[in-house]
Amino acid sequence: MARASESATKKILARLPATFTYSEAHAGGLSNRRLYTLRDEGKIGQLGRGLFRQLDAAGGADPDLLEIAYRAPEATLCLTTALARHGLSDVIPAHIDVALPRGRRPPRIQAPVAWHAFAPDTFTIGRDELTLTAQTSIGLYSPERCIVDAFRLRHLEGPEVAVEALRRWLRRRGAQPATLLRMVRSFPQAEPALRDTL
Repeated sequence: MARASESATKKILARLPATFTYSEAHAGGLSNRRLYTLRDEGKIGQLGRGLFRQLDAAGGADPDLLEIAYRAPEATLCLTTALARHGLSDVIPAHIDVALPRGRRPPRIQAPVAWHAFAPDTFTIGRDELTLTAQTSIGLYSPERCIVDAFRLRHLEGPEVAVEALRRWLRRRGAQPATLLRMVRSFPQAEPALRDTL
């Protein structure tokens, strides 16, 4: 009997995506009891409230980033978090810097996030996608956009973060200041400081 139940559970899990919600699990045929038993047995992990991940799923994606991406599809890694991902800062942030278009309400999540509201008309400038799993990705600002934002928000990040990021970027092969100057035109409050530093 237990073996038949395990077999049925495996079939249900095979039909569910690697990351799934409570509602998807319930609609797929998992009872509350079975769902939480699977979690307690370590067969699935809970990423956040009502959000689960099959632990045998391929890829070792960061559970915090998965939760953010699932709860806020427009979420984009920015500022110190993105600078560190691009190798433009040695600072290890205590929280994950995530931008949403201004006016969007940040979701309630368990991951340690600092939400930032960026202007909707410039939100997509320099925005790329970082693949987390075959089905999930999260936004990530390009190195150039991160530098512009570091200068634009230097009152929050500190001017030394912006200057160090720019220095590191300029040492890279193929770094062209003209590309940076073209982008910064869309952010007038950052342009004078960036031009002076260059």
